[in-house]
Amino acid sequence: MGAPLSKEAPADHSPGGPERQRDAERTRTEILDVATREFADKGYSGARVDEIAAKTSTTKRMIYYYFGGKEQLYVAALERAYALIRSIEQELDVEHLDPIDAIRQLAELTFDHHESHPDFIRLVSIENIHRAEHIATSSALSSLANPALEVLARILDRGRAAGHFRGDVDALDVHMMISAFCIFRTANQHTFKAIFGRDMLDPERRAHYRTMLGDMVLEYLTAR
Repeated sequence: MGAPLSKEAPADHSPGGPERQRDAERTRTEILDVATREFADKGYSGARVDEIAAKTSTTKRMIYYYFGGKEQLYVAALERAYALIRSIEQELDVEHLDPIDAIRQLAELTFDHHESHPDFIRLVSIENIHRAEHIATSSALSSLANPALEVLARILDRGRAAGHFRGDVDALDVHMMISAFCIFRTANQHTFKAIFGRDMLDPERRAHYRTMLGDMVLEYLTAR
């Protein structure tokens, strides 16, 4: 793509009052919305900044101004996607829920989010193809891991104190179990259906899978 264009802001988007700031935020959000879809559909290598610019009400020059380049735009899309699920997890009322109910609600919350945000699943899969080389450059993404584990750790601590959960439970293992089920169900839906003839996203099976996830995690946590 060549060297990034000048970082000087175009004249019609120069810093100004609140309205200009709102315009800048709207533009940045629109770019990220389109970029997320493009990266999810075509991968990091296949997505083109020219096409992203063409599908927004902005220009390639403006994309470079806001993000710096294709890689920075891709990382920003990843950061926003991860930040959303982390923010939802932190809204769970951990302190006032029974630990067993809290675990089930956390699992169901992840289930609902991953089902309704397939682009997030595709971005995660694409980044794994690239062996997390882009995530590794983001300090924001590494810091997002702690809140997710802190929520789980507080639930597990309360569950152990109440005598519900086994003592050798690791919060990261529980996070992995929940994520594995939810990501597999969305990411592998096509191959699973082709091989086994079952649509894992069939609305008639949704409640069954949602309950299954909570049951599976709680069976592990309460096993002696």
